[in-house]
Amino acid sequence: MIASILAIARRYIILFGLIKFCAGLIIGFGLGVYFLPIIIAEKGLSEAELTALSAAADSQKVWRRAFTRDLPESDAFHWGEGRIHLTKDRVWLDGAVSPGPDYRLYLTKDIVRTKEGFETARASAVQTGPIKAFENFSLNTPDSIDISDYGAVLIWCETFSAFITAGEIS
Repeated sequence: MIASILAIARRYIILFGLIKFCAGLIIGFGLGVYFLPIIIAEKGLSEAELTALSAAADSQKVWRRAFTRDLPESDAFHWGEGRIHLTKDRVWLDGAVSPGPDYRLYLTKDIVRTKEGFETARASAVQTGPIKAFENFSLNTPDSIDISDYGAVLIWCETFSAFITAGEIS
């Protein structure tokens, strides 16, 4: 009798241990997906570098737009805030975007505020480059791109096909 009770108890202890192990793997993987981009992100621009970029841009046309968190598909994990600046040769953000993997900055003809909207407009959108920092980033604009041909800027997560933020260029 005691032997059969011990056998049942051992079986459930092993099963419970296996469930705990699997749950730990799943939780660990999820935390890794979230925190890895934060750990490997490049350092953003300093205040001095932002000031220097703004001063250098004074001699040329600059398009500016504020990113806000109140877009339809922005949430606690997908957002951007701050001021985006575009010149003929550079794009920079004085602000922050939510951390995540494989972010890309796109220029679109018109403002896009949802994932579905971007998937529709993607054929005419142009990618300016990958975003490697989540605060105060800067990207060179390829020579083949004329900023005045586009009406909006958008940040997109390629890995998860997720809309992050967007703003009209003014």
